[in-house]
Amino acid sequence: MEQDKKMEFMAIAMKYFPEAKAKLDASGVPFSMELAEPFMDLFQKVMYEAYELGKKDAHANQ
Repeated sequence: MEQDKKMEFMAIAMKYFPEAKAKLDASGVPFSMELAEPFMDLFQKVMYEAYELGKKDAHANQ
């Protein structure tokens, strides 16, 4: 996966981190960046696959 894409995906994750933390805290689930760390690789894989799907769809609709 491109390093630039990884950085973009991480920026998106950080944008929504406060909202995710608030929702989990409200549900009684403790959440921190340390706890999120193991899931970041999975998040990046999902985001990259979604990006590739969007790119493929955009090319198909041209």
